[in-house]
Amino acid sequence: MEPRSIAQLSVLLQSGALDPVDLAQQTFEAIRSHPDTAIFITLLEERALSEAQAARRRFRDGRSLGVLDGVPVAWKDLFDISGLPTTAGSRVLAVAEPAKADAAVVQALAGAGMVSVGRVNMSEFAFSGLGINPHYGTPRNPASPQGEHRIPGGSSSGSGVAVAAGLVPVSIGTDTGGSVRIPAAFNGIVGYKATRGRYSMDGVFPLAKSLDSLGPLCRTVQDAVWVDAAMRGLPVSGGQARPLPAELAFVIPQTVFFDEAEEGVVAAFETAVERLAAAGAHIRREPFPEFAELFALMARHGALVTAEAFVVHRDRIFGPEAARMDQRVVKRTTLGEKISLADYVETLNARERLIRSFEARIGPGDILLSPTLPHVAPPVGPLLEDEDLFFRINAKTLRNTLVGNFLDCCGVSLPCGTGADAMPVGLLLSGPRGSDDRLLAGAATVERLLEG
Repeated sequence: MEPRSIAQLSVLLQSGALDPVDLAQQTFEAIRSHPDTAIFITLLEERALSEAQAARRRFRDGRSLGVLDGVPVAWKDLFDISGLPTTAGSRVLAVAEPAKADAAVVQALAGAGMVSVGRVNMSEFAFSGLGINPHYGTPRNPASPQGEHRIPGGSSSGSGVAVAAGLVPVSIGTDTGGSVRIPAAFNGIVGYKATRGRYSMDGVFPLAKSLDSLGPLCRTVQDAVWVDAAMRGLPVSGGQARPLPAELAFVIPQTVFFDEAEEGVVAAFETAVERLAAAGAHIRREPFPEFAELFALMARHGALVTAEAFVVHRDRIFGPEAARMDQRVVKRTTLGEKISLADYVETLNARERLIRSFEARIGPGDILLSPTLPHVAPPVGPLLEDEDLFFRINAKTLRNTLVGNFLDCCGVSLPCGTGADAMPVGLLLSGPRGSDDRLLAGAATVERLLEG
């Protein structure tokens, strides 16, 4: 199935050149015939065909709900779907009580006419940036060299692969430390992490509530703009992303983000920067001591995500269910037991101070510009064989993106070329909390400039 954006599908659907029921059936045929059976955990064929038939009736009656009507969407296995248990990429929740209602954002996109085709794979309980899952399999990064299985990135692994492979135009993920932006970068697609709280979290299985956020993985920034509006229950227009009201201004951090970065990643990033500068963008480079202090804080008091994940899973990891979980998830979660209440409160207090300091430094019109990740997607095999390597690469993979979660930023990862072995490299645009509209407009402009 040829990869198509929401915009491309919408034109066909709205013009009558493509029937929404035919599109849904083609989508399921493509999923079933795809060689990678680890992408989807649950298919929602009955529901999807019912939603597609409703879209068909609306089109025939001239009552289209807008640009998203009839367009397929996949959901990370953290979102409640009425009548099904929410398994969060884990076997232990397969017998959980079925959800009584769809998650709020699932309802919102259904209200815009989107067709939910299934739930996709993920790192168990969303607690890894690599996307490896021993229970449902690890989706293969479609950009992997022939004969290789490169990691998809996590924790929204299935979301990234489903879009990159062209099975769906958009999949909704969650992002606690990079789980939307990481798979977007590794798979060469667009990933938008919204400011925490921009969407309702009702019906979304948590990892760390002080950090959890949501966002779409898709093919273009325009697609993300439309889905963002629908997820907030706003009208979705057919217009283009709002242009920036002023000249583009970027600041490149000289602290942390380039440490141990691969040569190919830096080269792809700098090429993108040169193109933006040639187009007239204002770019400066500046140290951000807040970033170094953030990691020193984590080393001293422990990570917020670990403390909060421990509370969520405490009974599980000390009970019989632990034996049926990914032992790397158990090991990482158990570390939260060592984080005291004093450590946790001190971290929260320091977090607010660092957010204020960062926001004062970056300025109201600036967008932070950096590599999404310091490396391209590595092969799966060595990570499965060497636990120390797994944890080391996981920490490195999460490093750049978790800064945005801790500082409550919004972020967009765009493809910006390739690095070693022709694997995708991501360009990360980040903005202070609440600057989502301006960030999306900036990302749309950068996307156009990079495409030439």
